[in-house]
Amino acid sequence: MKKPALVVMAAGIGRRYGGGIKQLAKVGPSGELVIDYSVYDAKEAGFDTVVFIIRKEIEEDFKQIIGDRVSKKMNVIYVYQDLKDLPEGFACPDGRTKPWGTGHAVLCCKDVLDGPFAVINADDYYGKEAFRLIYDYLVREQKEDGIHHLAMAGFILGNTLSDNGTVTRGVCHVSEDGRLTGIDETKEIIKGADGVVTGVYAGKKRILDDKGLVSMNFWGFRQSFMPRLEEGFKTFLTNIPEGDPNLDPNHDPHLKEEYLLPIMIDAMIASGEADVTVLPTNDQWFGMTYAQDKEYVMERFRDMCKKGVYSTPLEL
Repeated sequence: MKKPALVVMAAGIGRRYGGGIKQLAKVGPSGELVIDYSVYDAKEAGFDTVVFIIRKEIEEDFKQIIGDRVSKKMNVIYVYQDLKDLPEGFACPDGRTKPWGTGHAVLCCKDVLDGPFAVINADDYYGKEAFRLIYDYLVREQKEDGIHHLAMAGFILGNTLSDNGTVTRGVCHVSEDGRLTGIDETKEIIKGADGVVTGVYAGKKRILDDKGLVSMNFWGFRQSFMPRLEEGFKTFLTNIPEGDPNLDPNHDPHLKEEYLLPIMIDAMIASGEADVTVLPTNDQWFGMTYAQDKEYVMERFRDMCKKGVYSTPLEL
């Protein structure tokens, strides 16, 4: 079996963060990026190849700030997420500026991956345990039974909230034997002053279990997943309604539809096409959804360095 690769989704625009390139924000005591810590933890777990999904317009900065350094310790591959990179027979609608989503981002890697792979967000800190769990899963043989066998790192909801605003999370339903049975893409999640966590799913507000598991887009896939991912993207594109010519493109919801991994995988579970092993981790997730989150993230890295979890400067 080919050694697993790590795919890092770093093409996000980060609108809620304030329009800056949050993937390149310096948060470590010696100017490290969140990606530095993820790559370090991945290498420690056994990964030796990193595929960075970026946008062409940030290529020069990205390579200078992170890619060139990582390439001294690991194999580095770049792929580019572009609105016009669509399957044959499809064209990008006029006025669309929003990226096509995480499913499309991973699909951009189809020509460079030839073995199992993990997928993470560039601006999220996942902790060491999740990388070990996913890597160990990917190097194990899986049954050849016509079903897509996948893995997902499951994070405790209460460990993934922001003090600076609402978040969106894939709230997971997990069977007694540790299999994912469904994901509810839940928006506007926030902890109230009374400690109660609420969110909005399918347009309705609901109370959430802060000890329940959520998806933070840390997945483990086989290479055979790619054709199914492309098939799903074609279906997604076919079913998007045409934009409304009477609306400003910035306010037309049909020009903002996204092909998201959790939603696609949830549909595969429902149809019996996928079997997803949930790998729970107690590690504290944190990231920079909002600009105000940066100080908290910096504080956490300072604390971990003081405790010896990481050295500073971090040696990739």
